[in-house]
Amino acid sequence: MKAITKAAPLICSFVFLGGCASPFRASFDAAKYDKMSCVELNVAMGEVAKEMSATAITRGKVAQTNIPSWLWGGRRVASTITARQSAKIERLRQQEAAIAAVRRSKC
Repeated sequence: MKAITKAAPLICSFVFLGGCASPFRASFDAAKYDKMSCVELNVAMGEVAKEMSATAITRGKVAQTNIPSWLWGGRRVASTITARQSAKIERLRQQEAAIAAVRRSKC
């Protein structure tokens, strides 16, 4: 009974993280950065960096979670969430590179 009460928050976090990890891929429009001023580009770069950091922290927490062996499919769910977070970080890196390229040419 003690193991179930300890695992309940873990199971709930997987359900919430699994629901937040949508299969739809959010894309970004690199052309919109050409229209931004230097200040707006700096703000956009900061927002992307903040989101990338939060995603990396979440990915690390999920990857380091000690999943009980009796929880069937738990490791598979954790690896799926980790892979989705890694893909999101890669998209954010591409977005950051697009912002940096426009910033170098404008500012």
